[in-house]
Amino acid sequence: MANTFGHLFRITTWGESHGGGVGVVVDGCPPRLPLTEADIQPDLDRRRPGQSPIVSQRKESDTIQILSGTFEGKTLGTPISLWVKNADARSEAYTEMATKFRPSHADYTYQAKYGIRAWPGGGRTSARETVARVAAGAIAKKILRQRHGIEVLAYVKQVQRILANVDPEKVKAKDIESNLVRCPDALAAARMLQLIEKMRHAGDSVGGIVEGVARGVPPGWGEPVFDRLEADLAKAMLSLPASRGFDVGSGFGGILLTGRQHNDPFRAKAGKVYTTSNRSGGIQGGISNGQTIYFRVAFKPVATVLHEQDTVDVDFKHTTLKARGRHDPCVLPRAVPIVEAMTALVLVDHALRHRAQCG
Repeated sequence: MANTFGHLFRITTWGESHGGGVGVVVDGCPPRLPLTEADIQPDLDRRRPGQSPIVSQRKESDTIQILSGTFEGKTLGTPISLWVKNADARSEAYTEMATKFRPSHADYTYQAKYGIRAWPGGGRTSARETVARVAAGAIAKKILRQRHGIEVLAYVKQVQRILANVDPEKVKAKDIESNLVRCPDALAAARMLQLIEKMRHAGDSVGGIVEGVARGVPPGWGEPVFDRLEADLAKAMLSLPASRGFDVGSGFGGILLTGRQHNDPFRAKAGKVYTTSNRSGGIQGGISNGQTIYFRVAFKPVATVLHEQDTVDVDFKHTTLKARGRHDPCVLPRAVPIVEAMTALVLVDHALRHRAQCG
């Protein structure tokens, strides 16, 4: 079903923005993995609202609880159920949205599909759902780190026209977390922060690009032809709220090169094959080649702006709507741990699939 992601490592998320809470069931996690709430909470703290002046001021601790699937601090191999309680909903800010569709939100499309919708906070369409993805992704990241030596990172690469200079081969987590924007280029981060603050004060929003990186992925992961590694990464990223584009390696920029310029030459050393360049982004033929995987995800400006806009109501009559509530002027800083989570979920699933087929 549409609320489940993955094949052998599967997650099913549940909950609405202003319901009792949000959560996830993780099925397929290997047994005997050391796991407590302390392994998951740091990534949720990076995603939570209210963490800085440039994100939504909704006050949520996002404290994770493990309800099943572990015993004496280790996974059992059975389904792991995780839950976070909603504490600061304030549904009264959305009363007008019960009868009016917010421009560029999913209000109208959910109404058209289901004939009913949870209008407070956007219900299931809210980015609040990504709490569950980040919680599950923290487990996946630990598996990748401990059992495969893989590091998964993401960072803000661009905000509108401000582009950061970052080397995906060398970027470090401490540099990503060194500022509110989560951009490891300090000079670009300062300019990005200034722009986001400007949008916040103007009641407007701005979009940009998050770059994802996975270092240490061995060659051979990926399931052609339909479950190519980059195809599953693309599906994972485009399932995120506000995402609008995905490219891997050279991406769309590769069209400016000739085939001779674009190819990654092979060499071998100590019994291992490597490439002298990495325009493929670590994936060839849908299968990892052992080089660093890197890709980009484009996020649109947040649809909620604090200005009156044209819309229609549930009776299809013309009206206007001025949004209220607490919203991010830019999703990118909080999207960073979400992109990391989805990357890890894809990679763990493919690790298990590779082992099942190839040993």
